[in-house]
Amino acid sequence: MASTSETPAPVSGITEEASSEAVPAPQTSTSPRSPRSPRAPASPSQSHPQSPTTNPQEASSAEVPEPNVIGVDQEWVDDADSALGDDVSTYSASLTSEVWKHSYEYGRRYHAYKDSSEYIRPNDEVEVDRLDMMHHIFKVMKGGKLFEATVPKTVQRVLDVGCGTGIWTMDFADEYPSAEVLGVDISPIQPNLVPPNVKFEIDDIEEEFAHPQPFDYIHCRYMAYAIKDWPRLVQQIYNHTAPGGIAEFTDYDLTYRSDDGTLDGTTLKAWGDDMPRAGRMIGREPCPGLHLETWMREAGFTDIMHKVYKIPIGPWASDKHHKLLGAYNFVMLNQGAEAFSLRLFINVLGWSYEEVQVLLAKVKRDLKDRTIHAYTEMHCVWGQRPV
Repeated sequence: MASTSETPAPVSGITEEASSEAVPAPQTSTSPRSPRSPRAPASPSQSHPQSPTTNPQEASSAEVPEPNVIGVDQEWVDDADSALGDDVSTYSASLTSEVWKHSYEYGRRYHAYKDSSEYIRPNDEVEVDRLDMMHHIFKVMKGGKLFEATVPKTVQRVLDVGCGTGIWTMDFADEYPSAEVLGVDISPIQPNLVPPNVKFEIDDIEEEFAHPQPFDYIHCRYMAYAIKDWPRLVQQIYNHTAPGGIAEFTDYDLTYRSDDGTLDGTTLKAWGDDMPRAGRMIGREPCPGLHLETWMREAGFTDIMHKVYKIPIGPWASDKHHKLLGAYNFVMLNQGAEAFSLRLFINVLGWSYEEVQVLLAKVKRDLKDRTIHAYTEMHCVWGQRPV
């Protein structure tokens, strides 16, 4: 895998030209700031309005910022003839053979490092491709940026917690060539050819971190359904952030929504309700984004910033930015629906494999339905460890 990412080919007639339009700003909330506070970089083409300042004493009751309503492209909805197509087409020397063990269920490969039976996502090539697509969704969502916090070019030690395929780790290392960038994940799916300032390690991020020296910037992204004890993980990240350093989290609220009621009564809505229910039954939070600000504050972070993004499901939005984002998300969900569902519905909810396949066929039908204007929300929260 190359050390720098390439933007995927345009999807369903949506071209990359769409991303050149000014990106609608998500809502932002902010806690009291110090002169050293991390903040989103200013840009002539993208500004992020802030909500009124919140006192630390009121933080626990502060409302999560609400993103703006996305307009519907009625011309796209009405144009049934051009429907979405069916074609959704240097490790650590401490590694042992245990790390490379895999298990196979329902035709998919899963990692078998430590107790992996409740980890819902596979780690086969199909899933690797989907995770790389997710990386591009995050970049489109953030207007091409890898992160929201202000990370100085002098940063020396960087940790990517739950790095997955390592694509963010390598992109960051290319952008910050003087930094040492460490990616840690429980699954060995990272490439061998990496930038010289990148190192990958296989470990369980819910165990004690193995590195006593603190990091200047810690990044943690897309851990929904993966973590049993979120407050402990966030506290660990705080403990391993250098004084004055920054930690940044980006994660889902995986509640399926629509602003116009078009999701009501659909199989897509039922599927989107059953998955979080199953995740909570095994202690895996499906919507960590909603709680990130609270967990960071309780861990000791200050100068906390919080942005919320809407991610459409399908290219139904009227503005070019959300249309492109929704097109990528449509492809990702078509590719990933089975990966999300198999272990949750069969192992947790007791469905048969055949029943899940029937469900997924109906879900994918709804994903292509132009009259359904569904979306999920993504939360990006970052803060600083006091000096």
